[in-house]
Amino acid sequence: MPEKFKPKPGQTDYTNARWAPVVNCIVRHGDKILIVKRSSDLRFYPGLWNGIGGFLDDEKSLEEKVKEELGEEIGLREEEIISIKLGEVFDFDDPAIGKTWVTHPVLVDAATDRVVLDWEAQEYKWVKPEELKNFETAAGFLRTVENFFNLKES
Repeated sequence: MPEKFKPKPGQTDYTNARWAPVVNCIVRHGDKILIVKRSSDLRFYPGLWNGIGGFLDDEKSLEEKVKEELGEEIGLREEEIISIKLGEVFDFDDPAIGKTWVTHPVLVDAATDRVVLDWEAQEYKWVKPEELKNFETAAGFLRTVENFFNLKES
């Protein structure tokens, strides 16, 4: 099990904060997006499917944070990123855990479908956005995806 989070110098610990700014990245390769099943060791939404995310807890720019999270969590290198597009920032209140996520949705087009997971995820799948209804997803994830894709059934 990972150690309790210890903020680095200049980093804010949002673990117990009521409001927390986060980035949630939808990685797209071709016509599919990457979803990861969150590790059972994680405090928030263990075992649920999500994009690649993290707290916006330091002085890095959003683009720097996206590249950092993608590198750490799935092994995506900067030169494998084709584009990064910011969606509409939204607040998502989750009364079950007493937290409001200030979510910065990001769509990342990747030149590869190679994935090397770190400890934060136990499994991954490449799926079409409309297939997400078949997965148990983390709170707010579908709204993140809807920033970039129409999930309504036709």
